[in-house]
Amino acid sequence: MARQQERARRTRAAIIRSAAVEFGKSGYAAASLNRILEGSRATKGAMYFHFDSKEDLARAVLDSAIERYGSTIDRWLVRTDLGPLDVLHGVFDELALRLEHDIIVQAEFRLVIDPGFHRQGRGGCPMLAAAIRDLTVAAIEQGQLRPDTDPDRFTRTLAGALIGQRYMADAHGGEPDLRTRFQESLEVLVQATCTPAWVAEFGRSGWRASARLEELGSPA
Repeated sequence: MARQQERARRTRAAIIRSAAVEFGKSGYAAASLNRILEGSRATKGAMYFHFDSKEDLARAVLDSAIERYGSTIDRWLVRTDLGPLDVLHGVFDELALRLEHDIIVQAEFRLVIDPGFHRQGRGGCPMLAAAIRDLTVAAIEQGQLRPDTDPDRFTRTLAGALIGQRYMADAHGGEPDLRTRFQESLEVLVQATCTPAWVAEFGRSGWRASARLEELGSPA
């Protein structure tokens, strides 16, 4: 029984991975179930055992991406050695790595903006926005951002900048890379709203931590 369950788990994971490749390359409407089957090496019966439809497959890809968003956010929120803005930098740095190397997160980005699917699921954006706002409030409370900083405006502006940078990376190639683009967006907004004390500290040490690809396990 345990062996059968493990085989079923592996088959399901292989189908989701193949679906992510297909959605990321073709978009939702043009995605082919036959190509997904070919990529996963699963049978049609196995696919319909796990998933009812292409929409069900796309939701499974989103759910897998949301797990990765949660893993990224949780990994940085436990860093009690870092202040809120350094944690925010770490979250964005790891997210950039995932967008560059993790096909599940790449597919999630494509799906949530795809006209044929985006109203069916919101992916990791709400989770990321909540983390940005919480860290913004903490940064205000700890004297890193000015007391008059509006957490909601800060969150909307920063989240919009990151999405825009992801578009720009596709439109204009990989230079600068996504990690640099995300860091630049964060620095521009933070420098417009930070306190003199944070500027002085940042001038001495810069960002105190960065993400590492090897910490993500097997991102694909």
